[in-house]
Amino acid sequence: MTLKEFIKFQEGIAIGEEYSFTYLNEEYWISHNPGACYLTRVRGSFTKEFETSEALFKNGTIEGKLLSEIYMNIEW
Repeated sequence: MTLKEFIKFQEGIAIGEEYSFTYLNEEYWISHNPGACYLTRVRGSFTKEFETSEALFKNGTIEGKLLSEIYMNIEW
């Protein structure tokens, strides 16, 4: 994913879109419910919950790294 695509990805999540993506051969999913945003690793259904999409991008990690640190290795 390029920086431009990552920005578009963030904008889509902020307006309620849900996306699946791959990072290091693992599939992940970002989804929403009223008042919550979720980052889920499909294998094992491991889920982290955040109050907002902003919180997800500020605090959400995969393998200990923020999404903003690994976006170039995300396949979207």
